Amino acid sequence: MAEVRVSPERSLADRPVRVRVRGLCPGQAVTLRASLTDEQGEEFQARAFFRANQEGEVDPGCHPALGGSYSGVWPMGLLWALQPNSLFRRLVKRDVAGSPFRVRLQLFNGVQLDTEPRDRPLASCEAERWYVGPGVQRVPVKEGRVRGALFLPP
Repeated sequence: MAEVRVSPERSLADRPVRVRVRGLCPGQAVTLRASLTDEQGEEFQARAFFRANQEGEVDPGCHPALGGSYSGVWPMGLLWALQPNSLFRRLVKRDVAGSPFRVRLQLFNGVQLDTEPRDRPLASCEAERWYVGPGVQRVPVKEGRVRGALFLPP
């Protein structure tokens, strides 16, 4: 049975994560899809096509993506390649302290070219990407014409 895992499941947005797929047939072609919905409800996604190694595993940090949103060996490729489903949108996190981005990772059999895959995923998992660490205080700054935020460590 196929499984997709991301470790760590909860991390700061500037920290690397590792994506691994296990339980595939050797040489099996698969699509890994990452997606998230931003605070305005806009969906962003990226996908990459892989061929499982002899052990039936895929690791984007070791195995090259054969196409999709990017190609080559990029451990974090599915996260940096996220693109909006509609034109002229940008991925911006406004509520940095209150909630994380929840990135859904899905594994599909074969090459999935559609924006919304029609098949059920073979496996899926979720990663939380936080922008502020635990215990960090956000203090609004408003002095004259200066506006901003001061982040204080715990």
